[in-house]
Amino acid sequence: MRRRTMLAAAAAAPVAAVATPSAASAANPRPRRRLAVRGADVSTLAKNEDFGAVYRRADGRRADALTILREHDVNVARLKVWVNPADGYNTKAKVLRMAARAKARGMRLFIDFHYSDAWADPGKQHKPAAWATYAFEELKAAVRDHTYDVLHALHRQGTPADFVQIGNEINGGLLWPDGRWDNWPNLAALLTAGATVAKAVSNRTRVVLHLAEGGNNGGHRWWFDNATALGVPFDVIAVSHYLYWHGTAESLRANLVDLSARYGKDVLVAETAYGFTTEEDDPTPQIFTADLAAAGGHPATPRGQADALRAICDVVASVPRGLGVVYWEPTWTAVPGAGWDPADPTSGNGWENQALFDFDGRALPALDVFRTR
Repeated sequence: MRRRTMLAAAAAAPVAAVATPSAASAANPRPRRRLAVRGADVSTLAKNEDFGAVYRRADGRRADALTILREHDVNVARLKVWVNPADGYNTKAKVLRMAARAKARGMRLFIDFHYSDAWADPGKQHKPAAWATYAFEELKAAVRDHTYDVLHALHRQGTPADFVQIGNEINGGLLWPDGRWDNWPNLAALLTAGATVAKAVSNRTRVVLHLAEGGNNGGHRWWFDNATALGVPFDVIAVSHYLYWHGTAESLRANLVDLSARYGKDVLVAETAYGFTTEEDDPTPQIFTADLAAAGGHPATPRGQADALRAICDVVASVPRGLGVVYWEPTWTAVPGAGWDPADPTSGNGWENQALFDFDGRALPALDVFRTR
């Protein structure tokens, strides 16, 4: 209880400071151009709510989490899609319900296909169990059918996807081993299958290709040179950039400027986050630690979190074709039963100190960044 009280006091204290321009913000004035995409990945929200999560405005009043986000000018909801997850969340049915809630609040929809039954990222791109024995042509058909099934259902519901991401953090490819980085013809064929059907459902949908390591210009050039040489269709280049893992804001800026000019595409940060504390609200160790705060260059405080998000937003706004920023899992607070592992109901949450709601469920000052960026 004492820990919660201390954190509540810390969260309240920086509010006035954030509203007053600092020396840093005076030296780097606010960009005049607002970000078109001010997003939040709320993929875990439905599960959190089902297990009892409560969300509050900064003044303590309870409210729907999406409503609070929208009140802070968040205008895009990102939702991941898994194929047959063990916990039954992030399925087509769950995504349809969340999409309806987001669209009802005037938010655009960003669908993130993992093409897996669980997490897909640079270190793992496991096939769904149901696709494990497929030959390559069957696998390509499964990508087409799954992508069409979800997107057509969203379109039929009246909540079409505005952005569709074909694979998640696919630096090393997807659906290993068939679509791994060292087999570019296969990888390109799988990406093209998903992208083509996304456009077939709605030509207004913007196809996104998403890599991690937002400051890795050499790696990104190699990847997109291969993709474009093999004719993979896409509209937007997206990156993940966590300051404590992927380098400085300046390295992100340099990469985005180069990528947008080299390939003639809009660019966005599809994932970023930062901690407001190094403490934890459940027994599972936190990903964000004091060492990562030191690496990220901002203190692990509510104001430090806000400054880190502001730095990312200002970088993207400074890029001529910078679309915007999506904060990853701002509503994933610690609730027993809503842990990280869909196959293990006892798993905890290693992310709650990077949410945009504190350990009492109150909105943190970092949310105000979206009102001004």
